[in-house]
Amino acid sequence: MKKLALLAALFCGAATAHAQQLLHVAVAGLTHDHAHNIMHQYKRGEVIIAGIAEADPQLVARYKKTYNLPDSLFYPTLDALVQHVHPDAVLAYNAIALHLSVVEFCAPRHIPVMVEKPLATTVKDAQRIAALAAQYHIPVLTNYETTWYNTNQQINDMVSSNAIGPVRKMIVHDGHKGPKEIGCSKDFLNWLTDPIQNGGGAIRDFGCYGADLMTWLMKNETPVAVTAVTRHIKPDVYPKVDDDATILVEYADATGIIEASWNWPFNIKDFEVFGKDGYLHALNANKLQQRINDSTAMLEVHGAQYQDNIPYLAAVLSGKVNPGNDLSSLPNNLIVVQILEAASQSAKEGRRIVLKK
Repeated sequence: MKKLALLAALFCGAATAHAQQLLHVAVAGLTHDHAHNIMHQYKRGEVIIAGIAEADPQLVARYKKTYNLPDSLFYPTLDALVQHVHPDAVLAYNAIALHLSVVEFCAPRHIPVMVEKPLATTVKDAQRIAALAAQYHIPVLTNYETTWYNTNQQINDMVSSNAIGPVRKMIVHDGHKGPKEIGCSKDFLNWLTDPIQNGGGAIRDFGCYGADLMTWLMKNETPVAVTAVTRHIKPDVYPKVDDDATILVEYADATGIIEASWNWPFNIKDFEVFGKDGYLHALNANKLQQRINDSTAMLEVHGAQYQDNIPYLAAVLSGKVNPGNDLSSLPNNLIVVQILEAASQSAKEGRRIVLKK
């Protein structure tokens, strides 16, 4: 009996220690449909939601019902929330144009922030976010689905080890049939299809993935120039914003092509990299193809160290990981916003936008 009691105590102690290691996060807004991801993480016991700041009563009611959440989790504002709890971090699931207001609130209170991609709608907002992060010494991270793809992480490792020689061309396809067509919520569509709240349509929604990956692979090199063409294929569905974009990103010794669309017959998020000596193609999160000369092979894909945003965020907050210039970092995402703003300007004005002479 004593042995059983000891084992039980050890088990309970381990469980308590595990529970103490879980992040306590606050959720800022529920209008972004990616908020369902944090709810699933919460339900799986991977994170503790300390509170949710959302002013829309119908959204609050929907999330309460869908995820069986208690009334005590909900607050009308972040201000009301932090008067009751002090989270380890705030995760923003609101319109991209509101990311700055979240950081402006959190930074003076020394609360780290992770926003959904992209960081901001304008370079001015992105620079203000970076200034606040530096002033108050907090991490501000950006979460992309493709950050956690094992294949993308492996491509970066292989390029860094010179497996295909110097990078010459990168091509990223990101898109689907359209946010309305795939069933995004009305609350999400209201700002996703607004030129101010989202900064544009497909050019921002999907263009950011390619800009993020290319900036990372090019070691945070600012592009020489950006040229973009947008299309309005479904003006009856998306009257205010583009629904298809092609972005050409010029570097000193390489070229990036980003193809972003709400008009494709299937979902796609892939990444092609042509090096001087070989080619790599991440078909999705777990399939990676390599071609050297005439030899083509599917590579064994190794699991990345971090395959989700919550473990990564916990590692950053504990000091185990320095974001540096990685996919989630501020330095990377400042350049991403610069690329996207230049792309929107190029498409509007019909000219090549020079970023670096």
